Amino acid sequence: MGFVKVVKSKAYFKRYEVKFRRRREGKTDFFARKRLVVQDKNKYNTPKYRMIVRFSNRDICCQIAYAKIEGDQIVSAAYSHELSKYGITVGLTNYAAAYCTGLLLARRLLHKFGMDQVYEGQVEVTGDEFNVENIDGQPGAFTCYLDAGLARTTTGNKVFGALKGAVDGGLAIPHSLKRFPGYDAESKEFNADLHRRHIMGMNVADYMSYLMEEDEDAYKKQFSRFIKNGVAPDMVEEMYKKAHAAIRANPVHEQKPKKDVKKKRWNRAKLSLAQRKDRVAQKKASFLRAQEQEAGDG
Repeated sequence: MGFVKVVKSKAYFKRYEVKFRRRREGKTDFFARKRLVVQDKNKYNTPKYRMIVRFSNRDICCQIAYAKIEGDQIVSAAYSHELSKYGITVGLTNYAAAYCTGLLLARRLLHKFGMDQVYEGQVEVTGDEFNVENIDGQPGAFTCYLDAGLARTTTGNKVFGALKGAVDGGLAIPHSLKRFPGYDAESKEFNADLHRRHIMGMNVADYMSYLMEEDEDAYKKQFSRFIKNGVAPDMVEEMYKKAHAAIRANPVHEQKPKKDVKKKRWNRAKLSLAQRKDRVAQKKASFLRAQEQEAGDG
């Protein structure tokens, strides 16, 4: 086929339809969002909950939300920067931190609905498969679906660390083992111990030990914050164990006391009608006094 010139005529531009704003910005995959938001018709107005996991350079954000016409409604949220309260001050974006953030979100949500004592989840971290099941005579397990956003859902992705934390925390989220670290696609076998090592940060500790022996300068540069906070390779596992226990003991978000801020004003305040009339009267009186004074001097 020969070269065909693309003609974008007036009719093309008149009929052109732009994509949704968040698609134009490259922020939302609407193909995936539609399937995460649309609810079965026979469930009427029942919300379809999503567990939203997002990573930035220094933080992890986990939220439980559902869609309404006016926008998404956030039910509960947890952030990895909150983990400093539970003893984790470094490595706030790794797989182990993602697990802790997911666990914090699950326990916080269940505490909010008064279900934290009913659905305790997997208390001891094994890394193996665990699914929350409904308990007879109690409210059903809180069900939601993973919203990974634009993240590439490859095997071992940190998104699945947050998912595993939420499931171990007591949320019912449909998933399989195929995307967790430790799954071998060729043999189709899952190594739960390897997954547990990632959850407890042992892969990071192993690399720390390796760098300490092989290249101390690289270790000081790459793990400077670990050194500053006094976190050695043999302390990592215990740090995460204590954090898991602390999260389960008190997952409630503590609001900071509001500061009394004195508002600054950059323009003059508007006067009321009475104030304006009074101002006019004062000006008149001042003018008359000045006139009388001039007459007296004359």
